[in-house]
Amino acid sequence: MSDVAKPVLGPGEVLVAIEAVGVNFIDVYFREGRYPAKLPFIPGQEAAGTVAGLGDGVTEVAVGDRVAWCGVQGTYAEFAVAPAARLVRVPDHVTSQQAAAAMLQGMTAHYLCHSTYPIQAGDRVLIQAGAGGTGLLLTQMAKKLGARVFATVSTEEKAELSREAGADEVLIYTKVDFAAEVKRLTDGEGVAVVYDSVGRSTFEQSLSCLRRRGNLVLFGGSSGAVPPFDLIRLSTMGSLFVTRPTLKDYIVTRAELEQRAGDVLGWISDGSLKLRIEHTYALSEAEQAHRALESRMTTGKVLLLP
Repeated sequence: MSDVAKPVLGPGEVLVAIEAVGVNFIDVYFREGRYPAKLPFIPGQEAAGTVAGLGDGVTEVAVGDRVAWCGVQGTYAEFAVAPAARLVRVPDHVTSQQAAAAMLQGMTAHYLCHSTYPIQAGDRVLIQAGAGGTGLLLTQMAKKLGARVFATVSTEEKAELSREAGADEVLIYTKVDFAAEVKRLTDGEGVAVVYDSVGRSTFEQSLSCLRRRGNLVLFGGSSGAVPPFDLIRLSTMGSLFVTRPTLKDYIVTRAELEQRAGDVLGWISDGSLKLRIEHTYALSEAEQAHRALESRMTTGKVLLLP
């Protein structure tokens, strides 16, 4: 951790005094070099705080507004600059910690089940890493949409968290063959969609859990990148679909950003969407936060507090 000059504002930019920072696997990917970045580099791309300064032409927010954002690098800091067009106001009944915990994972869960594969009432869905931050939110949203939710977890403690979020069937993958269990519990048919943030270690089994014309939505790779894959196999396994989405393509316009963030923060405000913030670290402890995340022993959201 080192001191740098306070950021200088350009036109359309906002200076925010950060109160909470979300820690995500994409931060790990940038640190590892899996995603390229120019040096010097300040990691982090999710935060919430209070507007402390405005660049020329900013009309979306005012000094003193509480705001949150994601997808803009440089949030592992006390102050950060973000484009005004990427900020959303935080509702009065939502704390900065809640907002920082909800932006990336909440909007990810939102686009996954409303847009990438829009869940229909009665669909059977499998959520890998069901007790992770995104997994718990996605479970709740899938249940809102009327799905029967299967979730995988590694321990009985995580299984209980997944059940509390609404999962109908929780499979402890360290004890059972989750793919075989999914097929057994669906009378051999499989599920309509698998939402998989794990990647390398689950990809093959995720494919085998799908029904004919089922969808594998691979939105992360906590266990590593999936090796090269022969697409002809999709036809031999039942005309399957595979997609690798990312949040930035689902909040391209200001209207879409406000709609997704508004839904997520609104549900948190009215209590219909429950966040789990179990792990908080000082900003100077970012290394420990990354190690905890990489261990896959965390549940819910990891935050840094400046």
